[in-house]
Amino acid sequence: MSVFETCTSSVSENDNDQDVLRCISDQLQTGQTANAADITTWFLVYAAAMIFFMQAGFAMLCAGSVRVKNVGNTMLKNLLDACGASLGFWSVGYALAFGGSDANKTTFIGTANFFMIGLEEDYAFWLFQFAFAATSATIVAGTLAERCQMAAYLCYSVFLTMFVYPVVAHAVWSSSGFLSAASADPFLGIGMVDFAGSGVVHVTGGATAVFATMILGPRKGRFYDARGNPLPKPKPFPGHSVALQMLGTFILWFGWYGFNPGSALVLGIERAGSIAALAAVNTTLSASSAGVTALFGNLWYIERKTGEAKFDILVLMNGALGGLVAITGGCAVVDPWAAVLIGFLAGIIYLAGSSFLIHVKLDDAVDAIPVHLFNGMWGIIAVGFLAEPDAMEASYGSDRHVGWFYSLGRGSGDANLLVCQLLGLLFIIGWVFFLLFPFFIWLNYMGWFRADSLEELVGLDISYHGGNVLGNDEVKLEYVEAFNRRKGKVKPGFGESGDAPYGNQWDTQQETAMDEFGE
Repeated sequence: MSVFETCTSSVSENDNDQDVLRCISDQLQTGQTANAADITTWFLVYAAAMIFFMQAGFAMLCAGSVRVKNVGNTMLKNLLDACGASLGFWSVGYALAFGGSDANKTTFIGTANFFMIGLEEDYAFWLFQFAFAATSATIVAGTLAERCQMAAYLCYSVFLTMFVYPVVAHAVWSSSGFLSAASADPFLGIGMVDFAGSGVVHVTGGATAVFATMILGPRKGRFYDARGNPLPKPKPFPGHSVALQMLGTFILWFGWYGFNPGSALVLGIERAGSIAALAAVNTTLSASSAGVTALFGNLWYIERKTGEAKFDILVLMNGALGGLVAITGGCAVVDPWAAVLIGFLAGIIYLAGSSFLIHVKLDDAVDAIPVHLFNGMWGIIAVGFLAEPDAMEASYGSDRHVGWFYSLGRGSGDANLLVCQLLGLLFIIGWVFFLLFPFFIWLNYMGWFRADSLEELVGLDISYHGGNVLGNDEVKLEYVEAFNRRKGKVKPGFGESGDAPYGNQWDTQQETAMDEFGE
């Protein structure tokens, strides 16, 4: 039945035409509201799918950044992230992050919707937030590549998405969070502004990566020789495929258009489309600016140091990713020129951060720490300086507290937003340290964290997944033989078929392998 037929049949003969028109107007308005809600839900699911597709980008980037003998293990851990994160966020994580949110109350954690009970009307929002949680968890995969045990990785992934990340998300994004800008009475009148997760997602993941690699230690031979003596110059471990790294970078950049513009959909305001468009433009400009800055900054430095110009494609890729991370927190509240500036400084921060890690001998196989932690911190701080009044009004409903530079232009010098941003960073890093640093120490104490030296030597594909050494020039056959003998697969002096391909060389080969890895 049409709207006209419904209204004409529902009114009495005594009603006039205005009553019929009013009925028609109400029916159309109700239908339009329902259609708008359905469209928003569909696009939220689509944005969540784009963010989840970033898992493929992380997998390709990590796979290309490691040596051939560890490719399968690295990719499996990326898939394990998604599986562990979904179960952890389904059971406990979402409830702690958003369960029972009330803008009129301030709580430390959520208290409802465990196992998604009572969440039937918010499945799209759950999916969207799960994709963010999974992204935060997978940041650590590349940092710990080539030396982390499988059991430890699954434990960490589930623990992060069940307890660590949700508390951070609740504090900043839930309307009940003590740092939330959506609270009825936000901290310092504004709260922490992190539009799409420079702090909540990337600083959380990056800080986790720092604490994990501090406990795990560097890959064998990276900074020290077999006897524990520092090398005069760190030994590079180049990845086996620049093509996979480039593919991963483009996939991540594409997924960021779900990450940043998609976050406008959860604001629940009429101007979500225009806010999403601004976020997309700023995302593009910051990534481009950071990539170019990192490329030519590194070119200038290398040319001054060695006298030879070098265009490093890896620096370009990681610089662009650093720009994406940096703009994530303020993509909807800064002007495009500010996005270019944020990207420019992000490129410099990436270069300085990567060099700093080498200086302090922290081994990050994919440079995730300078990309995600250092540039995530910069992205949060940048909002405190550059948040534009009109954009703040459109996204958060108030331009009372804006970026400090704009406050100076008003003649007030109000720094409430900047203070909130800094306190938010301290809370995120402190919370991650409080929970995960002891957790990693415990894993290491139990012997569950790091693969042993011989496993690392032959590669984690062979050690954990029964990979084949054939065609892999990185792995010496005698080391694989030593590994098999230690596992009890082969008796000393004999091959799988019972003959003696190595004969009396067994003891010498074992000593050589153990000497190379300090055992």
